[in-house]
Amino acid sequence: MSHQHSHSHHSHSHNEHDHENTDYHRAFIAGLVLNSGFVLIEFVFGLLANSVALIADAGHNLSDVLGLLLAWIASLLAHRQPSARYTYGWRKSSILAAFLNAVFLLVATGGIVWEAIQRCINPGEVQGATIIGVATAGILINTGTALMFLSGRKGDMNIRAAFQHMAADALVSVGVVLAGIGILWTHWLWLDPAFSLLISALIIFSTWGLLKDSFHLAIDGVPNSIDERAVRAYLSERPGVTQMHDLHIWSMSTRETALTAHLVTPAGHPGDEFLTQICQDLHKNFGIRHTTLQIEVADSNQICPLETMCQIDHSISSKNHLKRSE
Repeated sequence: MSHQHSHSHHSHSHNEHDHENTDYHRAFIAGLVLNSGFVLIEFVFGLLANSVALIADAGHNLSDVLGLLLAWIASLLAHRQPSARYTYGWRKSSILAAFLNAVFLLVATGGIVWEAIQRCINPGEVQGATIIGVATAGILINTGTALMFLSGRKGDMNIRAAFQHMAADALVSVGVVLAGIGILWTHWLWLDPAFSLLISALIIFSTWGLLKDSFHLAIDGVPNSIDERAVRAYLSERPGVTQMHDLHIWSMSTRETALTAHLVTPAGHPGDEFLTQICQDLHKNFGIRHTTLQIEVADSNQICPLETMCQIDHSISSKNHLKRSE
């Protein structure tokens, strides 16, 4: 049996990506500077105003500063060149950063919920005017930072995580402002923790999707944007292809998808033009940038080694199952 493979990268400009990355690096730096300063200001005024909402929001903002830092580091690592030890480079770090950011956001929100419950049980005096002033500044800073990542949130899960952190912070700050206004008008102290609980529920609801999606990519699941059945059908229907097996589709990073597959072409090797066209079609129609195809011409009775291993594994699994049944 003859084994051939085509390994191709298509349709992306390094200069364009470098420009995009530079823009996001600036966004990360600006976001880190603004939010770090705001965390300190919010914590101090939270103590002075005796507001659990401000103090909890400061803690939440601190987690987002760490989240931004993690996302930025992952963005840098994802563009390291492959090496003999890391043949794909550090691309996967962006997926891990998105997952960890989702975890951090949920943990920080859990802290807000806990503090809010404690304040519901034992409400204390708060200064509504101070709350409104500081939280309004938070809305401006967090919204401005979120907008820096707005354009890239759909194409890069790592950027999406940074965006959701900042958007969540802006939402929390909105809740704090509403609580402050409500306290000034009604003197109902329970409004402070109540709004914290409401906003926390919204954050948990929106973050759960990020957690699931990032975990899915971390364990090499097929990206949600790709229909595996459509890809399988496309490859199986190529001229001269009688069989297709060992199809694998996974994310190398939050921006790049890879594919490997074995194509059986009994008439002989279809040529480099055939393989190049498939790579281009996969990139154009499915967004798969990194394609590796192995051609099997089936010119003997030898079967694919991977199929043999699968049969052996299945046989061993069946025998073990029978033994356990006995």
